[in-house]
Parts: sequence; C-alpha cells; structure tokens
Amino acid sequence: DLTLNDDRFYQLHAQTCKVFTSPVRLKIIDLLRYGERSVTQLAETLGLNQPNISQHLAVLRDKGILKVRREGNCNYYSVVNPKIFDAFDLMQEVIVEELSRGMLIVQQIYTDKS
Repeated sequence: DLTLNDDRFYQLHAQTCKVFTSPVRLKIIDLLRYGERSVTQLAETLGLNQPNISQHLAVLRDKGILKVRREGNCNYYSVVNPKIFDAFDLMQEVIVEELSRGMLIVQQIYTDKS
C-alpha cells in the first residue's frame, strides 16, 4: 500500500501532474467540465486538427484522467473523477491570486517612483 510517507506515492503524484503541463490538455479538461465531448467537437472548439487532439486525449486517457464512450464511429470523452475540476479550479485561483499580487507589486513600484 502506498502512503504519504512512501516515495512511490510522490513519484506517482509527480507523474500524474505531468499530464497537466500542456495548455491544450488543460483546455480539454476545462471544456469537459460541461459534459462529454467528441474528438470532432473538441477539435472544432479549440481550433486544432483531430490528430493533435487525439494525441492529447490518448495521454489523458492513458493516465486515467479521461474515459471514452464509443457510439458508432464516434468517441466521446469525459473526466473520470470530478475532483479533477476541484483541483483545476484551485490552481486557477492560485494563479489569479499570484497575478493580482504581481499587479499590486507593479503598481506599488510605479507609485513609489512618482
């Protein structure tokens, strides 16, 4: 069993997080919060070609982030665990806070120079 004291746990954590290093994959996850989407729908929405989207979907699926439902010739993707959206939202909040803090620092620098 893996525990928080086990280096293997942190290795698994790091490997899972690597999947979120692509802006395209982050956009895909964000779109899937509104329900499942086909490769075609994702490609059209993101303005990318289907092979490119399919590669990103394969990475997300292989890491257990997405599941696929086949209907005829179409594959529909959705997020396996909705907690992914919670993590996604928390990271976005952190980024917005950091950007805001950076803006305040820049404003303070310009105010001090005046």
